[in-house]
Amino acid sequence: MTDFSLKGKIALITGASRGIGEAIAMTLAAHGAHCILVSRKADALETVAEKIRENHDKADAIVCNTGHPEQIELLFKAVKDRFGKLDILVNNAATNPHFGEMLTVDERIWDKTNDVNLKGPFFMIQHATRLMIEADGGAIVNVSSVNGIRPGFMQGVYSITKAGLISMTKAFAKELGPKNIRVNALIPGLTDTKFAKTLMENKSLYEVYARQVPLGRHAEPSEMAGAVLYLVSDEASFTTGSCLTCDGGLLA
Repeated sequence: MTDFSLKGKIALITGASRGIGEAIAMTLAAHGAHCILVSRKADALETVAEKIRENHDKADAIVCNTGHPEQIELLFKAVKDRFGKLDILVNNAATNPHFGEMLTVDERIWDKTNDVNLKGPFFMIQHATRLMIEADGGAIVNVSSVNGIRPGFMQGVYSITKAGLISMTKAFAKELGPKNIRVNALIPGLTDTKFAKTLMENKSLYEVYARQVPLGRHAEPSEMAGAVLYLVSDEASFTTGSCLTCDGGLLA
């Protein structure tokens, strides 16, 4: 019988104050994990933490801008001091400050997108690995995007960073496999989140997108959470370096 229990596991989820990150945190907590919720906004984080606690599950909220390595260092110091270990890391935090042609992108936009979408996950994995080694292993999931495989319309820089995150996933999977740490990526299609608001509210763009999806619709955040649950559970014990696509068939 399959067993997706995460009882006794400590899980850290970035970008956990809403959308896909919130859905992942709620699901992992429901399966027994003690969830550490991370984002830049304290009030929103605490709201999600309270939802989890209402169901008698455990959750802590820690504010951190993962685009800044010095804040990541403080975050993991707090995790080590409070919990002494980490079993699961979900790098979900992301940004896309520019919707338009790449020729109009300035250095500020380039740096911000890369800092959050690439540099942040890289140093999160570095720090998480040190704690996971002490716990004899762990599981990491990087939330990428279909745009990392097929660049999105007017989302060039974002797409570049998400492609880089896929490559980072595979590189870390090879390096960390001997340490019993698995690294995989989730590849979501269009999902109903604040992050996707620009596309979701543009009727003509949305209709063009939906016609390309065999299931004919976008996803809800909860439809991403089950995939992450599998990847971090013992049921995926021989799965590493993989990209699990949840896109309604868009890339088929």
